[in-house]
Amino acid sequence: MKKIVFRILVATLLLFITILFYLSTIGIKTERFNSKIISQIKQLEPNLELKLNDVSATLDLFNFGINAKTVGTDLIYRDKVIKIQIIESNISIKSLLNGKFALTGISLSTKSLAIKDLITFIRLLNNDPKIFIAKQFIKNGYVIADFKFEFDELGNIKDNYTINGLVKDGQINLLKKYFINKIDFIFQINKNDFKFNDINFILNKKDITIPELIASKQNKEYLISGKLNTKNLSISKNDLNNFVNDDFLKLDINKILLSSKSNFKFKINKNLKIKDLNIKSDIDITNLELKNSLNLKNVFPNIKENILFQNQKIKLEYQKNNLIINGKGEVFLQNEFDRVEYEIIRDKKEIKFESILIIDQNPFEFKLLNYEKKEKSNLELSIQFKKNKNRFIFNKISLKEKDNIFLIKDLILSKNYKIDNFRNFKIDYLDKDNFTNKIQIKKKNSDYVVSGNSFNINSILEKLLDSSDENNSEFFDRDFKLFFDIKKIYLDKNNSTNNLKGFLSLNDNEISELNLESKFSNNKKIKFTIKTQNDEKITTLFSDNAKPLVDRYKFIKGFNEGALDFYSIKKNGETKSQLKIYDFKLKELPALTKVLTLASLQGIADLLSGEGIRFNEFEMNFINKKNLITIDEIYAIGPAISLMLDGYIEKNKLISLRGTLVPATTINKTIGSIPFIGNILVGKKMGEGVFGVSFKIKGPPKNLETTVNPIKTLTPRFITRTLEKIKN
Repeated sequence: MKKIVFRILVATLLLFITILFYLSTIGIKTERFNSKIISQIKQLEPNLELKLNDVSATLDLFNFGINAKTVGTDLIYRDKVIKIQIIESNISIKSLLNGKFALTGISLSTKSLAIKDLITFIRLLNNDPKIFIAKQFIKNGYVIADFKFEFDELGNIKDNYTINGLVKDGQINLLKKYFINKIDFIFQINKNDFKFNDINFILNKKDITIPELIASKQNKEYLISGKLNTKNLSISKNDLNNFVNDDFLKLDINKILLSSKSNFKFKINKNLKIKDLNIKSDIDITNLELKNSLNLKNVFPNIKENILFQNQKIKLEYQKNNLIINGKGEVFLQNEFDRVEYEIIRDKKEIKFESILIIDQNPFEFKLLNYEKKEKSNLELSIQFKKNKNRFIFNKISLKEKDNIFLIKDLILSKNYKIDNFRNFKIDYLDKDNFTNKIQIKKKNSDYVVSGNSFNINSILEKLLDSSDENNSEFFDRDFKLFFDIKKIYLDKNNSTNNLKGFLSLNDNEISELNLESKFSNNKKIKFTIKTQNDEKITTLFSDNAKPLVDRYKFIKGFNEGALDFYSIKKNGETKSQLKIYDFKLKELPALTKVLTLASLQGIADLLSGEGIRFNEFEMNFINKKNLITIDEIYAIGPAISLMLDGYIEKNKLISLRGTLVPATTINKTIGSIPFIGNILVGKKMGEGVFGVSFKIKGPPKNLETTVNPIKTLTPRFITRTLEKIKN
C-alpha cells in the first residue's frame, strides 16, 4: 500500500514538474488575456487601440507571474497604425488569485518603421511644438525599437522604462545649409539617460563618426556628452563659410584635409538652448591651403599666392567661451617648407597668439635695413601678441639668426592698424655690406630716443629718394618726437659720418620739424633741417661733402669733390627747390657727353672721359608737383665749359629738356666784346674759341633722343646768368 501511495506521489510530482516545465518553456496559446491586456493599455490612453492575435502564455516561476507573448500586432491611435512585431507582457499570478488582472510589465518590439510615421504617431500622443519642429527637419529614415515598461500595483507605468533600437538611412535638412543623410546609430533610452552608439552619417557629403553620445537628465536640463571622429575629411571654402561664424577663425581658406578625435559635452535646456559647451580635440591636418592676403614680398622674396600648411598636429580645447589651440607642423610660404609652432587663446575679452617660425632653406630679408639671412642658416621668428576690441598689443616680436637680433617689445597697434606706441626696439646685426648695425629706440616719457654705436642708412636713403609723396603710408596713430644720438652712420659702402645728433617731430605722419647734424671723418659737416610755419614746409640740406649724395643718381658718373646746398619750400602740394653744388669735377654725364660729341667739341669730350671737367658752380631751380618736375633753370659754369637748360620730367614717362652748352673760350670772347664791362670781367685778351651749341633731349627715360644745332650768338639770358656768376 505504501509503495502504491509513494508511486502515486512520485508520478503526481513528475506530472506537476512536467506541466510546470511545459508551461515555463513552451506554454499555451489562449485568448483569455487579450481583453485584459487591451483594457490595461486603454487605462494609459483611452484612444489607444491594440489588435492582438493569439497570446502564447508561459509561466515565470521566479517572479510568480505569467509571460504573455503575441506576434504581429497593430497599435492604433486615431487611425494611425504602428506595426508591432512582438508584444510581451508580465501578468501577476497573485492578482489572478485575488480575482484581479494586473500587468507587471510589457515589452514591445516594432517592425521597421518610417521615422516620419513614428513622429506623426508620437505627435498624436503628445503635441509638443518641438516634435513638430523635428518633423520638419527629418526627411527620411527607418527605426526598429524595443520598448519595455513596468507597472505598479495600481497599473501605472513606473519611471524605469527602457527603449532600445537602431536607426538606418536617416536624413535631416537644417536651414538649407546642412544636409545630413545616411544616418545610422544604435540607441538606449531610459528616464534619465539617452545613449547613442556607433553613430555614422554624412554631413554635406562629409563622412562623420560619433562612437558615443550620451544625454543625461539633470533637473530641467540635459547634459550631452560624446565622442566625434573624422578621417580624411575634406572641407572646402563654402563648407567653412557655412560652419564657421567667427571673424578670427574665418580666414580665406581654400581647402582643408584633416582627421580628428574629439570629446565633447554641453548642456541643453527645454528650449533647446545650448550652454557650457566643452570640446577637447586632437586634430591632424594633412593639408590646409589659404589665400595669402598679406603683402610680405619684402621679407619673403619667394612668397606664394597661397600658403600651404601640412602635417599639422593640433590640440584644441573649448570651455565656457574660452578657446585654446596648440599646434605645430610644416608650412610652405615659399619654395621649401618651414617649421611653425603656435598657440591661440581666446576668451570673451581678447585673443592671445604666440608663434615661432623656423626658416631653414628659404630666403628672408629686410630690404629697408639691408639685411639678408645666410643661405644655410636657421632663422627663428617669434611673435607674441594679444587682440582686444580696439587694438593689437605685440608683447614681443623677435628675430634671431646666430648673432643677428631684431627685437620689438610692447608694440601697440590701434584699431586701424597704425602704431600707437612701443617700449623698445633693438637691432644688432651684420648687414649685406658687412657693416655692423647696433642701435635701439627706447621710449622716454611720450617721446623716443634713438641711440647706438652704428647704423647703415644706405637702403633707407635709396627708398626715400625713390619714393613720392603720393605713395607715403601712414604708419603712426599719434604725434611724437624722436631724438638721435648715434656714434657712426654709414651713408654707403665708402662714406660715413660720426656723431649724428638731433631730433625730428612727427605730426599727422609727416615730419613737421627736423634738425640733424653730423661730421665726416675729415671734420666736414652735414646738416639737415625741416621747419613748418604758416602752412609752409622749409627744407634745407648742406653738406661739405657732396659726393655721397650725388653718387646716388646713377646717371651721374665720376663725381668728385664739391659741397652741396639744397633749399626747398613746400606749400599746397607744390615744392619749389633750389640746388647748388660748388667746386666739383664731373667725369661722365651720358646725355652731356653725347651733346659734346655731336657738336664736335672733342677736346671737352675727352676731358669728360678722362680726368673730368671742373665746375665752379652748379645751380638748379625746379618745381615738384605730384609726378611732374618742372625745371625753370639749370646753370653750370666752369673753367672749361658752361651750360644752361630748362624743361620738365614726368616721372617714369617722359623727359623733355632744351639748353645751351658753350666752351669757356667762347664765353670769354662773347663777354669780352661787351664795351667796358667785358674789359673789367675778362680782360683784353681773347682766345680763338669755338661756337657753342643748342640741344634738345626728349623721350622716355630709357630711350632718349638728342638733337644738336651749332649757334653763333648766345642768348641774352645766357650772357646775363654768366655775368652774374662771374661777378660772384
